[in-house]
Amino acid sequence: MSKTSNTQKSEQDWRRELGELEYHVLRQKGTERAFSHPYNDQQAQGQYVCKGCGAPLFSSTHKYESGSGWPSFFDEAPESAVELQVQRTFFARKLEIVCAACQSHIGHMFEDGPQPTGKRYCTNGTALSFVPQPEDD
Repeated sequence: MSKTSNTQKSEQDWRRELGELEYHVLRQKGTERAFSHPYNDQQAQGQYVCKGCGAPLFSSTHKYESGSGWPSFFDEAPESAVELQVQRTFFARKLEIVCAACQSHIGHMFEDGPQPTGKRYCTNGTALSFVPQPEDD
């Protein structure tokens, strides 16, 4: 997948399609409460995609328990739409995770994760949809 924006929606469309918390997180760069989303504890095999547009972001094979209270991954999925953007605040510089396809806010990336990458992609479960891995027959 190309890491360029290809989902064009008006803010009215986003408001109509997303729930209140989803809109707050995805479009207003909000953060859900820690330990509030079931994806934090989920261990099923599959792929995590953008709730806004369905673009692939992370694989369950890269998911780990960070203790942060948010679903965390040490790497992006192959062909992912993850894009990192610098987010400056008064006190810090953070790397924001956005979906390259629709520019939705997913979470933040920190450099305190496990090997082999040393990265922690700290995501809002609200910003993700889970696509289970098909079972082998």
